[in-house]
Formats: sequence, structure tokens, C-alpha cells
Amino acid sequence: MKLFKTLAALCMAGVMALAVTACAPTAKSEGTGGYIDDTVITTKVKSALLADKNIKSREISVETFKGRVQLSGFVSTSADANRAVQVTRGVAGVKSVENVMQLK
Repeated sequence: MKLFKTLAALCMAGVMALAVTACAPTAKSEGTGGYIDDTVITTKVKSALLADKNIKSREISVETFKGRVQLSGFVSTSADANRAVQVTRGVAGVKSVENVMQLK
């Protein structure tokens, strides 16, 4: 009977360990906290781009994953693209910026 209780406890511990491991974020996905952080960064970047009168930010899309921001869309000049990247780098929480914007 004591052996049965010991085996049951070990099995339960194994199941709990697997359950906790299955909930951890992977390299290609993130947990809820990371998703919320990225949403905050995206919102701050969009606000900063809107506040800059020299940038037509309605044509720029912003996506964030683990602090890495990707800017896409269309701009009139390369100077506009460079300004958007510069503004984005100034936002707290941004680790890197990828510029995939295209000229009109």
C-alpha cells in the first residue's frame, strides 16, 4: 500500500511538471505578459509617430514582438522613413527596429 501511494505521488509530480512546462512561452510565441508589453510598445510607437507632424503615420503599420518593432507601409521619401525609425527608437521598451517601409 505504501508503494502505491509513493508511485501515485511521483506520477502526480510528473504530471504537474509537464503541465507547468507546457505553459511556458517558446522562442516563436510569448506569454500573456509579453503580449501585453508588446501591445503597450506598439501603442507608444503609434502615438509618437502621430505626434510628429513631419510623418504621415496613417500609412505606416507597426508590429511588435518581444520588443522588436517592425515598421511597414508607404512613405513619400527615405527621409520620412529614417525619421519614423528615429522616433521609434526613442520609445521606451524598443529593443530594435526593422524598417520594411516602401517609397511611394
